[in-house]
Amino acid sequence: MNGKSYETDNKSNQIVLIVVIAMTFMATLDSSIVNVALPVLSQQLSVPISSIEWVAASYSMIICSTILFFGRLGDIIGKSCIFRIGTILFTLASLLCGLSTSFAMLIACRFLQGIGASAYMANNHGMITELFPRESRGKALGILVTAVAIGNMVGPSVGGMILSVFHWNYIFYINVPFGMIVFLLGIKFLPKGRKKQEKLDIAGSILQFMTTLLFFGSLILSQQISIFHPYITAGITASIILGIIFVYVEKKKNEPLLDVKIFKSIKFSANLGCALTSFICIASSSILIPFYLQNALGLSPFCAGFFMMLPPLILAVCSPVFGGISDKRNPEKVIFVGLLILSLGFFLMSQLTETSSVIFFAVFVSTMAAGQAIFQPANNALIMSTCPKSKLGIVGSVNSLVRNLGQTVGITLSTTLLYSFMSNKAGYKVTDYIAGRDDVFIYGMRHVYLILVAICLIGACLTGGRLLLKAVGRQNLE
Repeated sequence: MNGKSYETDNKSNQIVLIVVIAMTFMATLDSSIVNVALPVLSQQLSVPISSIEWVAASYSMIICSTILFFGRLGDIIGKSCIFRIGTILFTLASLLCGLSTSFAMLIACRFLQGIGASAYMANNHGMITELFPRESRGKALGILVTAVAIGNMVGPSVGGMILSVFHWNYIFYINVPFGMIVFLLGIKFLPKGRKKQEKLDIAGSILQFMTTLLFFGSLILSQQISIFHPYITAGITASIILGIIFVYVEKKKNEPLLDVKIFKSIKFSANLGCALTSFICIASSSILIPFYLQNALGLSPFCAGFFMMLPPLILAVCSPVFGGISDKRNPEKVIFVGLLILSLGFFLMSQLTETSSVIFFAVFVSTMAAGQAIFQPANNALIMSTCPKSKLGIVGSVNSLVRNLGQTVGITLSTTLLYSFMSNKAGYKVTDYIAGRDDVFIYGMRHVYLILVAICLIGACLTGGRLLLKAVGRQNLE
């Protein structure tokens, strides 16, 4: 009887995992499809490229601004409930995006779509952690990483096929049938969860919303003008001030939006810091690679796209494998190895030149992707295992927020550093690729990658230091 019960629970958990990764895949697919469609949207909606970027930016901004709110709400009224609400809202907003007839309407619907995505993204890590035991949690979270990787990998090709046959509206319509199926599966299989007699921190939610919106809005606008522009500087300064007020208010609350006590755990904070640095580094690299392949090496967009599929392909294949290994081994050792290999990958990338073979590029970028595949599932599992079950929703949303924060900071950081180094090499201010001066770009790219090596090694040193302290502690006990 117990055996049958275990098999039933295990099968149910697998279906829940499918539901969770299906929505994660769909959100990632939607993001990558939209990025491919931006030139088409710019032309057909008669909007300049500098403005059409908001189709993508509005989506990520609203996710970061509301993800803590939905994480805390999931802890109070149930993660499955918020996940289902997010699913249906995302699906409805996708339909409205497809029906949009103007740029303003599309942006408004993208905000709504981002709110839906935020609701289920805030609770996916928590639901998996709650359902899967420690011995299989890393593998389950590795499969979640795979869903993201596959979404990024197939998005451009699917988007290209849709745009070559249908109107741009269909890149949003594709979400509707999938969203309806996932919603129906969620009603049947997602656990009900228990409501708690706790209050939602409205003041904290508003402060976090304003802080994040200002910060991300300023960073995204800085890519179009300059991070040193007075308005950008004022926006970032205001967001920092609001952030300080937010932390102060949260410390005084009995039931805060973000329980700052979770950061007292050195293991949790250290692994969250490692996650942030890795996302910054990966995002920084991702913005450099297309320029290198198409401008420095002179590859066609099709060939460049082929080589850019390597990292997500390696992540898709390797993440569940290394996630399973981290379940059986000390996850901190797995994290340490992953960061070292990631650092090696960045160092190898810094050695590329305009005359390098694409085979070397493939090997180097694969090394980098392997390091990420080793590091990410183990680090996610360790982050989620360091908090009590009552805080899984908010911790999962913090983890997702850190990922989005790292990606945005990484893109801004890499472009700022790249053009700064290129300007030093060229002898004048550079804000774009200089035709006929591949050496200038290579100089800037090399130095950015060396900085990424240093950032990654800091994370590795922190992890290695913890492992050393534990080893010394055990010897003293013996």
